[in-house]
Amino acid sequence: VDLSPWSAIWLITCCLYRGCGIEVEVEGPSSLPTTVRLSAVDSVCRLGSPPGRFVNPDDLRPGVQPIRRGGNQNPCKPEKLDAAELARVTVGEQMPAPRVLITPTPFAAVDQRPLEMLSALGVDCLVNPFEAKPTEEQMLDLVNDVDAIIAGTEPITDRVMANAPRLRLISRLGVGLDSVDLDAARRRSIAVSYTPAAPVPAVAEMTIGIMLVLLRSLHVSNARMHDGEWCWIIGRRISEVTIGVVGVGPIGTMVLRYLSALGVSDVLLHDVNPDPCLADNVPGLAFEWVTLDRLLAESDVVTLHLPLTESTKNLVGFDELMSMKDDAVIINTSRGGILNEDNLYEVLARGHLSGAGIDVFEHEPYDGPLATVERCLLTSHMASASVGCRVQMEIEATEEVIRLLTDQPLQGLVPESVFPSRRAEGR
Repeated sequence: VDLSPWSAIWLITCCLYRGCGIEVEVEGPSSLPTTVRLSAVDSVCRLGSPPGRFVNPDDLRPGVQPIRRGGNQNPCKPEKLDAAELARVTVGEQMPAPRVLITPTPFAAVDQRPLEMLSALGVDCLVNPFEAKPTEEQMLDLVNDVDAIIAGTEPITDRVMANAPRLRLISRLGVGLDSVDLDAARRRSIAVSYTPAAPVPAVAEMTIGIMLVLLRSLHVSNARMHDGEWCWIIGRRISEVTIGVVGVGPIGTMVLRYLSALGVSDVLLHDVNPDPCLADNVPGLAFEWVTLDRLLAESDVVTLHLPLTESTKNLVGFDELMSMKDDAVIINTSRGGILNEDNLYEVLARGHLSGAGIDVFEHEPYDGPLATVERCLLTSHMASASVGCRVQMEIEATEEVIRLLTDQPLQGLVPESVFPSRRAEGR
C-alpha cells in the first residue's frame, strides 16, 4: 500500500504497539512528499516483547539507520529482535521531519494536548518566537521550510506563500480569513481550513456583556471610581431597547438566542443574504429584516457581526455613525476595518453616541485616540478568549494539520463561496 511517510510511520507505531513487525522501503526523493511502500520482504521480523509495550515515538524519527539482520535469513524462522532495534526503519536517504509553524500567541497555554498531538507524530514545531502577531516581514523569515501553519491573524500574503515552497496547509485558528490571501493559496494549491464553530459562544456572550456594560455605563462609573469620584449613572435595561444586528451568521444568530432569553422583543436585522429559516433557529424572538440605513437610524444598540471583505471595509463611517440616535451605542466584535475607527473618534468627540464597545481594530495592537475617550470601552481582540473556546479552536486546528500529515481528508476546508474570486463571480 502507498502511504505518505508520516502515515507509514504512524502505522509502524501501531504495529509495534500490537507486537507486529514490518519493514519499510522508501521510493522517491528525501523530501516531503514522498512515497513509502510497506511490502512483504524475504525475512519477517517480530517484536520480542509482549503486545502493548510502549515504544518511544522518537525511535521512529526519519533518518535512522536501516535494520541490519544477522545470519538468519530463513523466512520460515523469523529473527527475534527487541523493540528498540525493530523501531529502526529503512528509510533510505534522510527525510526531513514535517515542520509546522504555530503563530497564535499564547498557544496551548491552558491545555497542552495540541503540542502533545504533534509531538507524538514526530512533528517539528516552530512556535512564534516574537510573542506577538508577526508582521509580513517576520512571516517571510518563519515560513521557508514549513509544511503547515497553525495561523492566527497575521498576514499570510502571496508574498509570504511564495517564500514557503513546502507549505501545503494554512489551518486558521478561528473564523476570520481577511489576513489570508485565499486566491493566492488556491493558485499555489495550498489548502486553507478554519474553525468557524469553536469561537461562536464566547464571542456571542462577550457581545451581550458589552451591551449590558454600555447600556448601564458601568465602564464610565468604574473609571471615575478609580479616580476617587462617586459616580452614579442612570442607564437602560436591555429588554427595553431596540437592538440592531448587522450580519446574521453563526455568531449573530447566537447573539439573537441570548437576546431572546433576556426578554428582548424589539430586534432589527440586516444581512445581504437573509436567512429564511431564522425564525426556526431562534424561536420566540420577534425580529424584522430591514435596510442598513433604517437599522442604524432606529436602533439603540448596533452590533456588527460581519467578515472583513472589500464590500464591508469601512461599512460604518462618519455619515452612518451620525445617522444613529444621539444616545445609541455601537459594538464591534467582528473585524477591525468594518467600523472606521477614526470616524468613530470624531463622532464621539462631538458628543454624539452614548458609548461604543470595540474589541477588534484595523491595526493591532491598537494605540489610537479612542483610548482617550472615557465612554468608549476597548478590549484587546479577546471576544473568543474563553478557556473552552480557545482550547477547542487550538485542538481543531491541530487535528486538521494531523489529517494533512497522515493523508486523511481535511474536515474544516474554507468553502468555495468565501474565496474573493468566487464572490466576484457571484457564485
